[in-house]
Amino acid sequence: MLSGKKRHNMIKSMTGFGRGQYTDSQKTITVEIRAVNHRYCDIFVKMPRRYSFAEEKIKAEVKKKLARGKIEIGVSIDTFGTTDTDIRLDKALAGKYYNALSELNDNFELSSDGITLSLLAKMPDVIKNAPAEEDEAEMERCLIEATVKAVDDICRMREVEGEKLAADIAMRSDIISDIRSAIEERAPMIEREYAAKLKARIEELLDGIAEVPEERIALEAAVFADKANITEELVRLQSHIDQLRSFLKTEENAIGKKMDFLIQEMNREANTIGSKSNDKEITSRMLDLKAEIEKIREQVQNIE
Repeated sequence: MLSGKKRHNMIKSMTGFGRGQYTDSQKTITVEIRAVNHRYCDIFVKMPRRYSFAEEKIKAEVKKKLARGKIEIGVSIDTFGTTDTDIRLDKALAGKYYNALSELNDNFELSSDGITLSLLAKMPDVIKNAPAEEDEAEMERCLIEATVKAVDDICRMREVEGEKLAADIAMRSDIISDIRSAIEERAPMIEREYAAKLKARIEELLDGIAEVPEERIALEAAVFADKANITEELVRLQSHIDQLRSFLKTEENAIGKKMDFLIQEMNREANTIGSKSNDKEITSRMLDLKAEIEKIREQVQNIE
């Protein structure tokens, strides 16, 4: 069973949610991370376009601790006390407008109150607002700080869910081991029962006309036993169970793919046992075994 003490590396669920914030006198940055099952590590970042310079750094920070899953990162930035917009004056353009208007006035002797400030200010692009210049290095630092907090938050959640998954898989591994032991105990009886049934059938057919050929019955029973022998499959199945238990205690990250492959091998051994045994009791237990393996397979799909 799993130890109650948490390890730095442990079984982790791929699903989870985490949030992190950075706040200073000018802004609050909120980073939210949502993750669901996925075969690979697929990261998508949704954030204001003007801060896209930090996107790859954010992804790199997330990849340090999240190895698998479809991961969506949402970044929102609220500013207060200051504005993120600058007013920019194009003096050169204003001068060109002034010269052009003056030339019109001279050439056509227009009667007017002259070229006023309000008139020049209304000319296209003389005064316009634009995003304030950003200290990219400082902004990147703030974004990463919020991201790290969000990653730590989702990791805590994934570890809690991972512990639950590991406990369930460990319990089902014990059930599979018990079923395997019952099949192993039943297997030697098959040859004796087959020989007895074969002898009874032959006696029924001969109906006292001749003696039952004991050597022939023994030979047929031996051939049947060889075809129905499931010793190797039982040994391999036990090996897989032991390896699955060791995976639950490993400190290796992203163990889900290995566990998924191992479950496929366990299912293969179960199928072979069912096809070779030719015994109703073993077939019934094999079906129970396959049902537990399938439940573990479903759980393993959630493991990073």
